[in-house]
Amino acid sequence: MIHLRLKTALLVLLCVGLTASCSSFRDTKVRESAFEVETGPEAGSAVDDGSSLLDIFRGGGAQVKVNRYLWTAALQTLDFLPVQSADPFTGIITTGYGRPPGGGRAYRATILISDPALDARSLNVALQTQSGPVSAGTQRAVEDAILARARQLRVQAKKF
Repeated sequence: MIHLRLKTALLVLLCVGLTASCSSFRDTKVRESAFEVETGPEAGSAVDDGSSLLDIFRGGGAQVKVNRYLWTAALQTLDFLPVQSADPFTGIITTGYGRPPGGGRAYRATILISDPALDARSLNVALQTQSGPVSAGTQRAVEDAILARARQLRVQAKKF
């Protein structure tokens, strides 16, 4: 009985300690303009001086940038596809199979937004049907639709 209470007390102290250590993340800033996460003055610096893995989050973290207009436009344009995973920090959206309105074939997509610029080079779309990859023309049409929607969103936000 005493052994069980000792384990419980130790577990409670460990949880309190972990919760108290979360206050070191309070200086993390998220910019509205491009989903840029900054965790330190020297972004992208390697931690090789014998420090712990948590030091990445404290001072030497990395910057990740994703264009918010491309991100939103990709989700809106391909809203008929069920989203399986979406990670704004890496810029990857993965969908499951879905049929477009009025279409007969099922498609799935993987979208990579690799740059904060509203540019065609920042967007990579990979479309696939159940029988294999789609034609280059179809893939280009989807990329053009996403880019056009992103430009519309930017004009609506009056950031041109």
